[in-house]
Amino acid sequence: MRKSFKPVFLIALSAALTALPARAGDASPLGLWKNLDDVSGKPRALVRITESNGTLQGKIEKVFPAAGEDPNPKCDKCEGALKNAPVLGLVILSGLTKDGDEYAGGQILDPDNGKVYRSKLRLMQNGQQLSVRGYIGVPILGRSQTWLRQE
Repeated sequence: MRKSFKPVFLIALSAALTALPARAGDASPLGLWKNLDDVSGKPRALVRITESNGTLQGKIEKVFPAAGEDPNPKCDKCEGALKNAPVLGLVILSGLTKDGDEYAGGQILDPDNGKVYRSKLRLMQNGQQLSVRGYIGVPILGRSQTWLRQE
């Protein structure tokens, strides 16, 4: 009786392990992400990415100000309707759509300088990290951050 258990267990284990890569490939950028500063590596904000009408958007849900920084920062360098808008609740990612294994065609707002850049996202590490690239013109003229999945 014990001999028949081992092959069944190994088949079940093999099937479960084979299914793991398929689940990772189905990962989505939807959810809550910790934004890490690309210079210091320290947490800057929590951003929730949602989908509406086939496009992604990301809104700041929490900020992590450094010592001496305003705990309720405003986008004082933003222009137009966003001028002096609270950073908390600010939509910083918009218009991204799935393009192969990445999300592209959107834009990202940098609340620190008020500038809007073209943007693209790519999931990494089985969907636990998100490479976020902001750029002018072509992707090589920009910078990237790695965000960490929180939920």
